[in-house]
Amino acid sequence: MGSFSIWHWLIVLLIIVLIFGTKKLKNIGSDLGGAVKGFKDGVRDGGATPETPVPPTSQVTSAPPGADNKTTIDVEAKNRS
Repeated sequence: MGSFSIWHWLIVLLIIVLIFGTKKLKNIGSDLGGAVKGFKDGVRDGGATPETPVPPTSQVTSAPPGADNKTTIDVEAKNRS
């Protein structure tokens, strides 16, 4: 099996044009170009500026800070290494 020559590719192209027509091929080409452009813009915009995380807000409780509130449990999460 050898590689295809230029004549084989021209015949394949001619058959594709006869089956689909030039208008449909033009629409497919423009849709594909728009998709590639949108993908490039999305990749460029996605990696440009990372968002800074927002610190959590303080928790509001009904009891004053000095009072013992037996219904609230205060725990800290520790990271495992």
